[in-house]
Amino acid sequence: MIKMATLVPQGTVWYTTLLELGQAWQKASGGQVTLRVYPGGVAGDDTDVVRKMRLGSLDAGLLTSAGLADVDRAIFALSVPMAYASYGEIDYVLDKLGGQLESIYRDKGFIVLGWADAGWVHFFAKSPVVTPDDLKRQKLFNWAGDPQGVELWRAAGFNPIPLPSTEISTALQTGLVTALPTTAQAALLLQWYTHAPYMTDIKWALLLGGIVVSQAAWEKVPADLRPALRAAAVEAAAKLREETRSEASADVDAMAKRGLTVVHVDAATEAVWRNTVEAAYPKVRGGYVSAALFDAALHLRDEYRASGAGKSSR
Repeated sequence: MIKMATLVPQGTVWYTTLLELGQAWQKASGGQVTLRVYPGGVAGDDTDVVRKMRLGSLDAGLLTSAGLADVDRAIFALSVPMAYASYGEIDYVLDKLGGQLESIYRDKGFIVLGWADAGWVHFFAKSPVVTPDDLKRQKLFNWAGDPQGVELWRAAGFNPIPLPSTEISTALQTGLVTALPTTAQAALLLQWYTHAPYMTDIKWALLLGGIVVSQAAWEKVPADLRPALRAAAVEAAAKLREETRSEASADVDAMAKRGLTVVHVDAATEAVWRNTVEAAYPKVRGGYVSAALFDAALHLRDEYRASGAGKSSR
């Protein structure tokens, strides 16, 4: 049995897809491999899941980039704020760099079976956030266990509050946190928008992640079964990506009907955001993520843009 944990709540399409993956594994292995899913953060946040995978009390996780970064920060090359403007750009870069990233994680004992994403990160806040200065007045959630990220935010004049993601709802209710970067899907599924009812319509970054299993658990699977299990995981990850991307607008509409206000940002203000973010890139490159991966990812992004493909994929 492979024990997998995730922050995804029970009863969601993401949870159902993981159950379907378990059925596919059981069928492909003739019953030799079964999957047990622990949803809704019952095993802790991503940092806890990674720690338990290292200890062997969990075997796998549907991890966000924050969880993967606990293993290696390589994934952050594709999470540089405002560096990517479309799914096409991310898909192109990940297609070219994915093998290298997987090798980095494999060398550290974690096998990425399939890449997924949970949509574009926006800022959700208790009061409208239009400009960077508006965000600087907020108490901004930051993933616990990411001191480099906290330092980057502080150096740029913001007020990050590091917490486990499992404490976001309580922190919003008590006012410990007044804003958070998250996706529309997560804000809806976890009901965070009810306490942070203003969404800034800026594509901050794509929330990447994947279906990840510890190398120790993977090597217990008979070698002849692994290709079929990996193929099923790749298919499940693709389904999760498609679900997220096709439902993004519907998720925002659903929240808007229940009180969410979408804060639109004009081109001039977006340029202010971009200038603020790009001023921090020298600290991100080499400090937050390796310079080599930072450069490789943005080179591939520019290659994609130069091809003209991006004009039809935004």
